[in-house]
Amino acid sequence: VPAAWQRPYLNIFKHFRVEEWKRSAKEGDVASLTDTRLKGTVYRIRGSNPASSYLQLPRAGTQSLGLTGRYFYLLFRPLPCKHFLVHLDVTTEDNQVVRISFSNLFKEFKSTATWLQFPFVCGAANEDTAPRGEELRATGAAPADVRWTCLVLDLPSILSLYLNRRYGHLRGVKLCSNLLVKNLCTSDLLFEPGVTFSEARLGDLSSRGVAPMPRELAFPVPRGERWHDLYDYIRFPSEGSKVPHNCIQKSFPSPVAGESDLVEEPSGQLTQVTLSRAVSDRLSLVHRLTSPKAVSAPW
Repeated sequence: VPAAWQRPYLNIFKHFRVEEWKRSAKEGDVASLTDTRLKGTVYRIRGSNPASSYLQLPRAGTQSLGLTGRYFYLLFRPLPCKHFLVHLDVTTEDNQVVRISFSNLFKEFKSTATWLQFPFVCGAANEDTAPRGEELRATGAAPADVRWTCLVLDLPSILSLYLNRRYGHLRGVKLCSNLLVKNLCTSDLLFEPGVTFSEARLGDLSSRGVAPMPRELAFPVPRGERWHDLYDYIRFPSEGSKVPHNCIQKSFPSPVAGESDLVEEPSGQLTQVTLSRAVSDRLSLVHRLTSPKAVSAPW
């Protein structure tokens, strides 16, 4: 259970005052910029190869963020025509440190007892019009029109599905080039982008552990526009997943809106979550790249 200071969510960049570089570290070409479209500060991390530049929290590897929220949110945009890399270090209940990495450099899923490597498939802005058979793109450099993305990682489910381990806390984050990053956040709430606070109240989403994206973390949506027409939303593992998938990619529209999904809790129990129409319209099955290697299913 998160400490009171982590509820209902923790704005990581704000809490750790990343701009002061006292509790965070940077290496190489890392700069803060004002993004006119997002109406705020973003951090650009770029380099000749993904490991050459990075933004790291906490500053020292011997320290720990100690964040216990179930969901990790990354609001970012891969730099067009480039490769990027992200590392998350998490600690299990029995104090084993596991690194979760994802990158569009990785060609296939790889796993050891202490390291999970997931390919990340960068979607293009016009992907919704692509023929159905072309939904799953090969991993590789981000397309020229890659969008700002809200990536939601269910950390307890990742450890349970892939390593049969129980989640303790988020120890550290290392954002390597080539990325633009707006913010990081942890929470036990599942935030639904594009849902207003009034819609959330009318739909009684809070009773199901679902909430609108906090205003200080949200991407702006101009009047008359729809969030999902402007940005990408990726939740991993995918909604209702009981079998490990092995790449992180955008979901595609499902034929049924307003459907209920069974979401697996780390305990193995299934919890029913009814997603709003705005988000259900975006759901679909996530196809596999290859069969996971050296992974034991929790059963």
